[in-house]
Amino acid sequence: MTQLSVNINKIATLRNARGGNRPDVVQAALDCERFGAQGITVHPRPDERHIRYADVKPLRSAIKTEFNIEGNPIPSFIDLVCAVRPEQVTLVPDAPNVITSNAGWNTVTSREFLTETCALFKEAGIRVSIFVDPDPEMVRGALACGADRVELYTASYAEHYAADRDAAVAPYVRAAEAARECGLGLNAGHDLSLENLSWYIRNIPWTDEVSIGHALICDALYMGLERSIGEYLDRIRNY
Repeated sequence: MTQLSVNINKIATLRNARGGNRPDVVQAALDCERFGAQGITVHPRPDERHIRYADVKPLRSAIKTEFNIEGNPIPSFIDLVCAVRPEQVTLVPDAPNVITSNAGWNTVTSREFLTETCALFKEAGIRVSIFVDPDPEMVRGALACGADRVELYTASYAEHYAADRDAAVAPYVRAAEAARECGLGLNAGHDLSLENLSWYIRNIPWTDEVSIGHALICDALYMGLERSIGEYLDRIRNY
């Protein structure tokens, strides 16, 4: 079954808006696990506008499920991940000035850099996933770089889902089939929601993991965190 990894960045955003430690991101991660999440995702950025580098080690010590750290592999990020050794690192090519991730890697033009980075993390015993657009060429390029998985960037799927869900998911099916043919594991994330998640999983049931944060936390404002996680798990299980 596809696993749900809850991205807790938005919980850290709320904490940072006021200062102090409320809400407590470590306790929030533990609650997400208690409510059924099979993993926790964080995306520390250099400006620390949500998850801070200092949050990552306490989270590593507390989390009992899978820990996924995603981000742009700049030197400080690489040092952090190698020190913490999560189960998975997801390489995302986000520039420092972007509000949120807005593109996948070009695994062909960035092959040398990604190959070196994958090798470094794998030497540390960390599974490596590369964030890519839904393009079979980029998927095959990730394999050539030494990745263990790809994470398909699902913003385009979410954007076009309401107008034509079949057309929206079609390029993702092609990319997912390429990953399966290559023997790569398959993740997905960005703008997946209660409205569009089931259709995605129905069409790509071999997805290993979805990483969901923003929509899940927005839903939790109205229904509570426990019920929100339960609803997302229901969409995954009953697609």
